[in-house]
Amino acid sequence: MTTANPIVEYQTHPSKYHHIKLSFNGPVAQLMVDIDENAGLRPGYKLKLNSYDLGVDIELNDALNRIRFEHPEVRSVVVTSGKDRIFCSGANIFMLGLSSHAWKVNFCKFTNETRNGIEDSSKHSGLKFIAAVNGACAGGGYELALACDEIILVDDRSSSVSLPEVPLLGVLPGTGGLTRVTDKRHVRHDLADIFCTTTEGVRGQKAKDWRLVDEIAKPAQFNEAVQKRAMELAAQSDRPADAKGVELTPLNRTIDANSVKYQYVSVEIDRAQRTATFVVRSAAGAIASTPDAMVAQGANWYPLQLARELDDAILHMRTNELDVGTWLIKTEGDAKSVLEMDAILLANQQHWFVRETIGLLRRVLSRLDVSSRSLFALIEQGSCFVGTFLELSLACDRSYQLALPDNQAKAPKIALSEVNFGLYPMATGQSRIGRRFYEESAPIAAAKAAIGKTLDADAALALGLITSNPDDIDWADEVRIAIEERSAMSPDALTGMEANLRFNGAETMFTRIFGRLTAWQNWIFQRPNAVGEKGALKVYGKGEKAAFDWNRV
Repeated sequence: MTTANPIVEYQTHPSKYHHIKLSFNGPVAQLMVDIDENAGLRPGYKLKLNSYDLGVDIELNDALNRIRFEHPEVRSVVVTSGKDRIFCSGANIFMLGLSSHAWKVNFCKFTNETRNGIEDSSKHSGLKFIAAVNGACAGGGYELALACDEIILVDDRSSSVSLPEVPLLGVLPGTGGLTRVTDKRHVRHDLADIFCTTTEGVRGQKAKDWRLVDEIAKPAQFNEAVQKRAMELAAQSDRPADAKGVELTPLNRTIDANSVKYQYVSVEIDRAQRTATFVVRSAAGAIASTPDAMVAQGANWYPLQLARELDDAILHMRTNELDVGTWLIKTEGDAKSVLEMDAILLANQQHWFVRETIGLLRRVLSRLDVSSRSLFALIEQGSCFVGTFLELSLACDRSYQLALPDNQAKAPKIALSEVNFGLYPMATGQSRIGRRFYEESAPIAAAKAAIGKTLDADAALALGLITSNPDDIDWADEVRIAIEERSAMSPDALTGMEANLRFNGAETMFTRIFGRLTAWQNWIFQRPNAVGEKGALKVYGKGEKAAFDWNRV
């Protein structure tokens, strides 16, 4: 491992939660944030004032997935606080002050993804979210509220919403605060300027007038107003009222010094080359194809198990293996099985369980898109880069497909299916095929015409679906040189370059959130005005005044 600290574990269970309390009342779930200040993920700070660290977000991410899969009867979720007069004060400042730059940025990225997942479920899965702000709501706490569909603020003359990062800490509301205030809530830019440069926050009717919240309610009517609105939103959902949920059982995983292994996903690390080889495998047998059989298999249903394993592998590698900068993506198994999975997903996509599984696959593939690692797909003999698995290749910065001109029978093939044209949209809202070809009609039409065909390296290159088609004589050298050259380049420059090139299409709120994190917050987190000896983030809570370098850069 690249750190002396123990590995960060993204798998958890409600029985292990320290910070999140789930309760259920028919179609409405309550997700209560009640943070244990003595249960920080790392030593050295207390999570006071309902402030959070990565461990809280890991629980939040798990709780959301429990609601999605284990409680299909839930149609709306109330996010509230278990603390008196405090909703959430945001990311723990002392944790940030103690953390490395990489830790801060990775923390912000995972927080972004969890918040975005709330909005993804609202858009695609019939789950609606209400932030019941029952106390002071600041920074990342308000950003959590902003991710919800609606915000109801208690009008008790003290509770307020605020984004105080700029004046207090010399950093930005880095998990989507600035973007959601403008792009989602349409707060007028001059009012947003005042809001983001004051520390006391905005309360009551002014918060509603400025569009910072949707409704306010006096303390005596607050709970009733929240429940009434939660039931109204629940009535609009198509999630089933009487379906049986699926328990998300623990993943079977083994970790050693240089590998991470699951049933269908494995990662092998070459520390000398600073590479990790991900291998994603097709199903071992027939895939359950009827809703009853799928639900009966539960978390062991192949598409769901695959998505959960790949998600855990990506998160593990992103957080715990910072020096491994190039990920080589491979597949193994039966192409027909992968295409069969695609057909099953498409045929049953309106069923709640399949819809949630597709949603998880969509979010996992998006997590791969935004990972700050170089991604190369290697399409070799035994590969099955077809349909859903082809999305892995399309997500990569480059793809190499082996050509075997003297042995077509053994030459690796790729194939497109209908899922490649919209089932798994990127953060841009585009399919990866659409992104690849800048939505130009001719190459997309040619790709659609190839659905169902098996494409060798020459055919795939002709359609623009791969980067290079070296034959068996040149394969080893060309791939080796490409990997060695990549590993020798500045990881900082590569992170910026890859993020720009991967998101070359339409801008959306999600891409702006990630772009601003990558370019703005990433930079500000390294500036002495924030993290220098007298930087605002470093002196916070010490009774000292920040010393700024007044040069504008």
